[in-house]
Amino acid sequence: MVNAQKAPPNLLQNLLATKPAEFSSILSNTKENRLQVIYTAIQRNNGGKVKFIDHSYNLDANNYFYPASTVKLPIAILALQKLNELNIKGLNKYTTMLTGSDGDAQTSVNNDPSAVDGRPTIAHYIKKILLVSDNDAFNRLYEFLGQEYINKTLHKMGYTKVQIIHRLNILLTEKQNRYTNPVSFIDENCNILYQQAAKYSNLVYQQRDIKLGVGFYRSAQLIHEPFDFSSKNQLPLADLHNILKSILFPSNVPKKQRFNLSPDDYAFLRKYMSMYPTESKTPTYTEPDYWDTYVKFIYYGAEKIKSDSSLRIFNKPGDAYGFVIDAAYVADYKTGVEFLVSAIIHCNSDGIYNDDKYEYNSVGFPFMKNLGRLIYQYELTNDSVNKKQIPPFVLNYAD
Repeated sequence: MVNAQKAPPNLLQNLLATKPAEFSSILSNTKENRLQVIYTAIQRNNGGKVKFIDHSYNLDANNYFYPASTVKLPIAILALQKLNELNIKGLNKYTTMLTGSDGDAQTSVNNDPSAVDGRPTIAHYIKKILLVSDNDAFNRLYEFLGQEYINKTLHKMGYTKVQIIHRLNILLTEKQNRYTNPVSFIDENCNILYQQAAKYSNLVYQQRDIKLGVGFYRSAQLIHEPFDFSSKNQLPLADLHNILKSILFPSNVPKKQRFNLSPDDYAFLRKYMSMYPTESKTPTYTEPDYWDTYVKFIYYGAEKIKSDSSLRIFNKPGDAYGFVIDAAYVADYKTGVEFLVSAIIHCNSDGIYNDDKYEYNSVGFPFMKNLGRLIYQYELTNDSVNKKQIPPFVLNYAD
């Protein structure tokens, strides 16, 4: 790892142990809750050069968790990278993107009512992904990229265990997810700038045998068998954490793990990763459906409260099948505290899937909130942390 120092042993475990009321029951049951945590302390010298100190608790790439919406982060990044690789004059993230249909459960998109001008674009899809974790926006970028491009690109970057192999919130077969829609980009005069035919993925990915729990519901019927995750998406926590690092501190990750992005692309991703939904003018998100700290699991959990005015959280969370995940960079522009933390916790004590009886509100979201605040307080009071009264990123949140 580039510019990383050796971490003191057991720091995370010792930190968690200082708050038994919040963490003792979780720490005593890590096998069931499949807990994994990565915390990266950030040190800056007087020239602003960054050094990482990585800490982890119970980290295990073979301890499967369903990554839920966290897979949307690499997809958003790769959509920008593919545009750069196409390198077509007039084609950019703000170009109108039309999605066609080639049958077999595919659907088309010719307009986007959430956009002020009704145009579907890569930029608008990414906004919706980062602001409120929109599933359809993810699916459209998945279709633009294609299964082979997504996985082969990430594997070449060293993320060899990643498998992003299906759309979200749509019940499709493994074969149907291999098919992707035709896509066209047009200019303001309706001239075609780029046209991509419907594709079928011949991707050969490593087979897995992952069955969890004791039962699951299918068509309102309880099946007394473990639930099969073998053909579900996979994104190990260390890979998710490093992808987050690469967007915020690209020079501090190995060259092979740096995406092909422009300075404007980096600024765009950072802006919408850290913008609160209520700050967005297009698309517009209002209460009660959305609130200031919506999808900011680390530090806020699921609380519907006003955000701290000096705090920005650059993150991508997810929750599904009882798994709660977040990967976040927390920056306090007043105190200079900054750190990265990624975590996963499983909240399904009865071992039954698809029954909507997950302990998100009693276990998962409170854990994420308490974890973020625990590390924040440690950073705030830790004299060895070189805090600077300088904002790490200067971003204009006027939309």
